[in-house]
Amino acid sequence: MNTLLSVSVALLAGLMMTRLFKPLKLPSVTAYLIAGVLIGPYCLGALGLNGLGFASHENVESLGVISDVALGFIAFSIGNEFRLEDLKKTGKQAFVIGILQALAAAALVDVALIAIHLIMPDKLSVSQAITLGAIATATAPAATLMVVRQYKAHGPLTKLLLPIVALDDAVGLIVFAVSFGVAKALISGSADMVSIIVNPLIEIVGSLILGAIMGCLLTYLEKLFNSNTNRLNLTIAFVFLTAALSNLKFEIGHVHISFSSLLVCMMLGTVFCNICPLSHDLMESSDKWTSPLFALFFVISGSELELNVFTDGAIVLIGAIYIITRSLGKYFGTLGSSKLVKCEPQICKYLGITLLPQAGVALGMCTTAMQLGEEGNLIRNIVLFAVLIYELVGPLLTRWALQQAGEIKPMPDHVKNRRQQKLEEAKNR
Repeated sequence: MNTLLSVSVALLAGLMMTRLFKPLKLPSVTAYLIAGVLIGPYCLGALGLNGLGFASHENVESLGVISDVALGFIAFSIGNEFRLEDLKKTGKQAFVIGILQALAAAALVDVALIAIHLIMPDKLSVSQAITLGAIATATAPAATLMVVRQYKAHGPLTKLLLPIVALDDAVGLIVFAVSFGVAKALISGSADMVSIIVNPLIEIVGSLILGAIMGCLLTYLEKLFNSNTNRLNLTIAFVFLTAALSNLKFEIGHVHISFSSLLVCMMLGTVFCNICPLSHDLMESSDKWTSPLFALFFVISGSELELNVFTDGAIVLIGAIYIITRSLGKYFGTLGSSKLVKCEPQICKYLGITLLPQAGVALGMCTTAMQLGEEGNLIRNIVLFAVLIYELVGPLLTRWALQQAGEIKPMPDHVKNRRQQKLEEAKNR
């Protein structure tokens, strides 16, 4: 009962918050996140009213399956952006920008935080600095996708944005694995080349193979059904199944075999949209089905934000430097690389701003960083501080950048008039 009550309260709180924020013209993502903070452990949850708020982070984590499924559908939807006919036009640009902007963010954060280490060696170690630099590569696909959907953004910048956000995951995994391996070597005094090179390559290649197999299997099974409703049910079931399989882990000697849920589900969507003739219609139907799921995901994400990180001055200082340098790295890395591949002026100017949101992938990296012991705790708190800021501000900046690029169009007058007419007819009844 408490679980069902928590889910319903979370969804209702998120929806009501969007109404309160409507006059301010804020993105729904921001409203959902703030609703999550308000019903989380630091606000309504602190009253201890079971079901009417999240009394502890354990209560929030009990709904983790919703977040896992939502991220699976988010990755599946982003995979739809990798259609071959589109990649022939933008594939090279997305590949170059996706890699260079991630590396620029990591490099700038590394330099800034190593400088902090030299000034305050007792506050931040080199291993912590380079681990945070690697985490800086990650961009949150969920917030970006929600803003694009809410405002029906369309144009060359949007077409380039979503593949780059997806590519960030693969680049981030490689950079983090190498940097984290070096960080562990600095602490232990011995390097482990298997964890630095072999394991991340296996994770990426294995994720792509698993996703491709599931995509082919889904396309084959779709042919057994004539009803679009049954095809949609099968598609949803496959995203659930693929998200579940991506949690499998194996150990073969020193080799660790695991999968990235985002990469696996993204590859599922990529293969499916390229080889299934009905994929476009099914993707549209799937997007409508997932709307309440995504709303819940962001409310839960807001409840997970830890406000107590503001009580530590060192975390605030290092976190502020991390946010500023990562933002500069993302923006100027995107600006330089987009000019390198001869993108349009509005892409060069505004694309970097849309890549600032950070959440799920970065938090996943934090979980791995906890293997560093006490040093991992500081990394986690700094990233939590950054995620809190990025998740609240990032969607606003993404919307602004898309508006400035001319890819969010105002509602046509005839649509406004039709809606107003329907409202008046409903009142007259």
